[in-house]
Amino acid sequence: MSILISNDDGVYAPGLSALYQALKDLSEVKVVAPDRNHSGASNALTLENPLRIQYLENGFISVSGTPTDCVHLALNEVCLSAPELVVSGINDGANMGDDTLYSGTVAAAMEGRFLGLPAIAISLAGKTHFESAAFYAKQLVEKLLAQPLSANQVLNVNVPDLPLEEIKGIKVTRLGKRHKAEMIEKSYDPRGREIFWVGPPGAIAEAGDGTDFHAIENGYVSITPLKIDLTASEQLSNLARWLDK
Repeated sequence: MSILISNDDGVYAPGLSALYQALKDLSEVKVVAPDRNHSGASNALTLENPLRIQYLENGFISVSGTPTDCVHLALNEVCLSAPELVVSGINDGANMGDDTLYSGTVAAAMEGRFLGLPAIAISLAGKTHFESAAFYAKQLVEKLLAQPLSANQVLNVNVPDLPLEEIKGIKVTRLGKRHKAEMIEKSYDPRGREIFWVGPPGAIAEAGDGTDFHAIENGYVSITPLKIDLTASEQLSNLARWLDK
């Protein structure tokens, strides 16, 4: 039994090390992660440049590409035998609501699911208590290995940035929603040329009971099953009727 770990914060991120330490005694663990931070990379693949790998002294493998590149390369080239599970994280910051569309952490897990493996994306809603997220990651991995879930889903897990004893439990949630992102910020470089910074995420728009935002705000771990099939199945007949009009 083996587990593949990746992330989007980079191969030197503290969350990656915390996740490895939590899982390394469960089975053989292979770590393949980007050589730098790729937060917000979503499902991007590197198509115009070759990928390079580097074997680090701690046994981790660094890849000059995106989180999706890392998992794709690991499962098709690096791993001598296919792992049973892909775990992505622990992300430095939450991945909830609309943020999941942009998340490289979630994308790494999705790439594992695309290639036929169960997958978990795990994020800490902050920057401090990685050991709390690692504890829940281990619990969930043990359960998933013992009782696999149905195909075509990724578990998106967010953990409050609290000491373990202050976390109240786990809630199964749906994605909340944000208002539209803040505007692009325009400024100038030292040579007077225009440069632009992408603004921060929009404010929370829907955080009612049952959402991932609500669970985290109230001290619970949030687990949201994400669909891989993006088809809006409930709209197929409506769209067909619209075309016939």
